[in-house]
Amino acid sequence: MSITSMWGGALALAQAEPTTMPEFFAPVAILLLGGGAVGWLVAAALGFARARALGATTRWFALSAVCLFIYHLQWVALIIYIGLRGFTREVLVLAAFFNLFVAIGSICAIVGFARLTSTRPTIGGDDDA
Repeated sequence: MSITSMWGGALALAQAEPTTMPEFFAPVAILLLGGGAVGWLVAAALGFARARALGATTRWFALSAVCLFIYHLQWVALIIYIGLRGFTREVLVLAAFFNLFVAIGSICAIVGFARLTSTRPTIGGDDDA
């Protein structure tokens, strides 16, 4: 691909007609964002509540759920900030770290999976029969 064709594509995009959001965008986005936040909050609460009975591995999955809950809160903070102050340079600073908690959550999930040692819990001792 030549440089001139790349610049030609950029110019075509710059001169394109402005797009408008469909009417269903805001309600669907708010519903999915709120539902995701509630779902990850419930997953974190259940994970920490069951960590005592199921072991330390469960805590890692609960920490992963907390990280994804924080990720959803970042979206809410960004939306509120844009609503109050408009799209400024600070929005880009905030958006630069959006995937931080997704990355930390994935590390927690990887550690949780790595610490899984048994596929079946044993009740009452070692029973090979």
